[in-house]
Amino acid sequence: MKLVILAGGKGTRLSEYTKTIPKPMVTIKKKPIIRYIIEHFYKYGVKEVIIASGYKHKIIQKYFKKTEIFKDLNVKVVNTGLNTLTGLRIKKLKKFFSKEENFFLTYGDGISNIDIDKLYKFHLKHKKIATLTAVHPPARFGELKIKKSKVIKFEEKPQLIKGWINGGFFVFNFKIFKFLTNKNVMLERDPIQKIIKNNNFMAYQHKDFWMCMDTARDRALLEKIIT
Repeated sequence: MKLVILAGGKGTRLSEYTKTIPKPMVTIKKKPIIRYIIEHFYKYGVKEVIIASGYKHKIIQKYFKKTEIFKDLNVKVVNTGLNTLTGLRIKKLKKFFSKEENFFLTYGDGISNIDIDKLYKFHLKHKKIATLTAVHPPARFGELKIKKSKVIKFEEKPQLIKGWINGGFFVFNFKIFKFLTNKNVMLERDPIQKIIKNNNFMAYQHKDFWMCMDTARDRALLEKIIT
C-alpha cells in the first residue's frame, strides 16, 4: 500500500522554524518529523510514500534525493502548489492510484504509536470509503494536583483523556476521488462532510500516544518524549 503525506502548508504557528524550512522538515532529536512518520509506517510494510509538498518544496525534494532511509523504500515528492488546500492536493495525486486501491494518508506534522495493521483491518472490516483515526485532544496546559491549597504535583501532558478529535492517519479507498473536485477546498470541510452524509466514514479510536507539532511548545515537548 501507498502512504500519502500532506506536507505543503506554511506552518505559520511554528514560524520560529518555518521561515526557513517547511514544517515537516523541522527536527526532533536532529531528525525531521516527517521521517518519524515514514519510519513508523515502514515498520508495517509500507514502502511507497508520496509526499504532497508545496511551501519550500525544493527543501523536501533535496532531502529525499540525498537521504536513503531504507534501501527498498520509494519516496516521491510531488509539488502540489504553494497555496493549494488539502482537498485539491489529494486530487492532484489521483494519477498515482488505480481503481479500487486503498491507501493511507496523514499529515506531515503528527506522530503516533498507532498500530497501522489494526487500523487497516478496521477499515477493511467496515467496507467504507474513508476511515480516520480519532485521538484524544492535546493538553495545552500543565496539570496540577492540589491538596489543601498546596501543589503536590505538576505535570505537563501531551494529551487529555477525554473527547475525540481528528488525528489524521486516514485510510481511503480510490472512491474518495469522487468527492474531490478541481476546486481549491479543504479535505476536512466539504468533501468529508459529503462522505459522512453518504454514510461512508468510520473512526478508528486510538487511545494511546498521538501528538501534533503545531507550536514551538509542542516541539519542545516532543524533544522530551521521543527517545
